Amino acid sequence: MPTDPRLAQLQHLRKLSDLWDRSIVIPGIKFRIGLESLVGLIPVGGDAIGILLSIYILFQSLQFHLPRTVLLRMLFNIILDGVVGSIPILGDLFDTTWKANTRNVNLLEAHLRVQEPVNIRQTDKWLFIPIFCLLISVIIVLVSLFILIVWLLMKS
Repeated sequence: MPTDPRLAQLQHLRKLSDLWDRSIVIPGIKFRIGLESLVGLIPVGGDAIGILLSIYILFQSLQFHLPRTVLLRMLFNIILDGVVGSIPILGDLFDTTWKANTRNVNLLEAHLRVQEPVNIRQTDKWLFIPIFCLLISVIIVLVSLFILIVWLLMKS
């Protein structure tokens, strides 16, 4: 068990991203998928669960005082995963290869290897609020689209 709490947190995030992105080996080939690929099969709700887990990893990464550029790259990974992942069939295939959580933990690790965390400015801490609002908005749009599609199907 690591004694450094930052190392323990990093290991926790790595285990979580591995579980979600690459915990299941497909027999006969060396390709791995994670629980996100299975949960993502649930229309809209699966994608919302995936985005929520990605938000958790992003918020835990904030404790490492990452620069704004790294946080924005992590945010891009999450939004791309959520938006493209919500497209039926194509999105499920995309989710199996994009692995946004693994990418984000890799970004965190790469930043920590290159340098010690920077002293985060107060304004960077407030970047957290619009990121959270944007990601919640993506979830609301996905759920709203699902409700609209169900309503249209029931109407016809």
